Amino acid sequence: MATDRLGGTRLLQLMALGACCILVSVFTPQPDMALALFFAGIGFLTTAGVLTLADRRRGVMRSRDLRTVARFVDHDAAPSFTTDAEGRISHMNGAATERFGKKSGQTLVAVLGGLFASPSAILHRLQTRADAGGTAREDVALRRGHLRMSVHRIEANGYLWRFEDLVDRGVMMRGAESFNMPMLTASKSGTVLFMNDASRRFLGAPQKQLDRIVADLPIRPGDRHRITTKDGTVQATVIEIPGIAGRREIYMVPEVSDNTTVQWDRVDDLPVPLLKLGRDGAVRMANRMAADLLRMAKGEEVGLGALVEGLGRPLGDWIAEAADGRGSGRSEFLRAARARQEVYVQVALSPYDDGGEKCVIAVLHDATELKTLEAQFVQSQKMQAIGQLAGGVAHDFNNLLTAISGHCDLLLLRRDAGDPDYADLEQINQNANRAAALVGQLLAFSRKQNLRPETLDLRDLVGDLAHLLNRLVGETIRLELALDPNAALIRADRRQFEQVMMNLVVNARDAMPEGGRIEVETKTAILSDDVVRARAVIPAGDYVVIQVRDYGIGIDPENLSKIFEPFYTTKKAGEGTGLGLSTVYGIVKQTGGFIFAESVAGQGTEFTLYFPAQPAEAAAVAEERKPPRRDRPEHAGGVVLLVEDEAPVRAFASRALRLRGYTVIEAANAEEALDQLRDATLNVDIFVTDVIMPGKDGPTWVAEALEERPDTRVVFVSGYAEESFAEGQARIPQSVFLPKPFSLNQLTETVEAQLH
Repeated sequence: MATDRLGGTRLLQLMALGACCILVSVFTPQPDMALALFFAGIGFLTTAGVLTLADRRRGVMRSRDLRTVARFVDHDAAPSFTTDAEGRISHMNGAATERFGKKSGQTLVAVLGGLFASPSAILHRLQTRADAGGTAREDVALRRGHLRMSVHRIEANGYLWRFEDLVDRGVMMRGAESFNMPMLTASKSGTVLFMNDASRRFLGAPQKQLDRIVADLPIRPGDRHRITTKDGTVQATVIEIPGIAGRREIYMVPEVSDNTTVQWDRVDDLPVPLLKLGRDGAVRMANRMAADLLRMAKGEEVGLGALVEGLGRPLGDWIAEAADGRGSGRSEFLRAARARQEVYVQVALSPYDDGGEKCVIAVLHDATELKTLEAQFVQSQKMQAIGQLAGGVAHDFNNLLTAISGHCDLLLLRRDAGDPDYADLEQINQNANRAAALVGQLLAFSRKQNLRPETLDLRDLVGDLAHLLNRLVGETIRLELALDPNAALIRADRRQFEQVMMNLVVNARDAMPEGGRIEVETKTAILSDDVVRARAVIPAGDYVVIQVRDYGIGIDPENLSKIFEPFYTTKKAGEGTGLGLSTVYGIVKQTGGFIFAESVAGQGTEFTLYFPAQPAEAAAVAEERKPPRRDRPEHAGGVVLLVEDEAPVRAFASRALRLRGYTVIEAANAEEALDQLRDATLNVDIFVTDVIMPGKDGPTWVAEALEERPDTRVVFVSGYAEESFAEGQARIPQSVFLPKPFSLNQLTETVEAQLH
């Protein structure tokens, strides 16, 4: 693609040069020079035309080559794609469509994103090697096996990609060929992809389609089927293991003779957990994988009810229905009763005639990962709902707290420290501030609090906090700081970051009731590749790492995954709100960082925080951008249009601004404000408006008003975070944001700064 752009640039240069030569020749007074310039211009234009024709011909040939390659790979059994230099798919063969679906026009990175981590880096590496040598190949590890990726450069901007799935072949190469039991691999559509030697001997000849082998499709795992062999149709128990992208491993257990007795000694080596159950639920036979999965002792006589739990109805009824052929055939997810950790098993039952006795074949599949993902999804949905609720509640509380603290400020203005009511008013003000801090924790959890990020040096910041942290931990605990003097800078809200450190240190203190040692360490980490940790992906880059480590009672494994949930606490009632760590999590995430917890019960806990490193130049730039401090005048002047739907907040803000000398015009909503502004004689210097209101919101009505009054300054106030309406505010010039709850001084200083 770069080559094409370069060639196009050169053609344009030739054409421009030719045109210039011809144009100059017209105005050149010397005939010989004019003639030379004219023919030179004709020469340049002719050369450009020849190159254009050649380029078009190369394009036609390139398209023809791509079509030829596409026809060549259409019948390839392995998924194949042709792409351009940017990775956009121009063609995919039938195998690729069957496995990934129709993806033409998308990028190869998007197609492979759900198959393995960081496909863009691997594809870029292979494409670079193909540009140098014409072809490249690499094997990528998957959850079950490997994927062989190969690429061939077709021409300057075209590539042929081929992906050979080694998931099944890896098993085959290690043991399937020497496996004594007939085994084959089939695609989702029933195409036979592989047959081992035992399968070829059993069937008599290789087959290409599954319906030529199994006469009574579809396959019922664990049930008997009619198998077509060279000697006719025979009975065999068929066991199926689902693979990736619809591929299936199919095992056939032939019956020894006409008495329908299955060779269970051969089943023991099957790579799938398998049980034979009596109609009463007793385990008659279990192969090695089933015994390991359910933690059964060799030769143990036990019922299935002692091995699994969580069906929700009598297990015996379910098994009896399956033995009689009355079951729905639907598999069930059960919990392994004997596992030390939570293990989930997907169980499918099929009826089986064991010499005239009705039995059941149970095919098991370890579904722990699937259930874990399901639980994570449900948890994320729950946390999202709680976050939305917390954000809404916090917004309403911020309005209430603005009115309470604001009117308290108005009362304090008329009283001095000797007034008998002064102490009571101070208590009201302090508790309103405490309530505001609690609301801030709710917003931090929901990641909707207002951050005022700045460039911070952790060595100075944590050093300044050391005195306060030492007071928090008490005399029986020693706080040790190991701060890297060369650690990079980070960008965060100083006040929120201090809250993070205090919460983590207090949490460590509470884990050591008998005293001990808390270590706080900072360092720089350079990640050359993406790092996957605790189901989170940390992108490659430079990070500042903070570790807070204690040697206390630790956290049990079953509680470790819940510690960042709001209101979750193991402390006694009255000892904690359960918001501390959820607040930490929200602040770190909103700052763009990562947080992880590791703990061993009885040995201690370590919290590790990653923050993107900032260049050293960022501090100087941030310092330059700080506005100069202005002394606040005792009395100001100007006309303020105050728009606020909450009457108590509007009343406080109006009185506060009038006390500072402003003329205030009040409006309860946007429509009322716009009606007042229709008076052309009304002069307004600044709009102070809430963001979220019934009817039109703040940015919408302000944008309409500024069409007629473009020089008016704007102050937006809201109990939500500034980021929640950043896009709307970006359309409003000369606007600033003031978060609720705000004090009397904060409001008047913000208005004054906007006007002057």
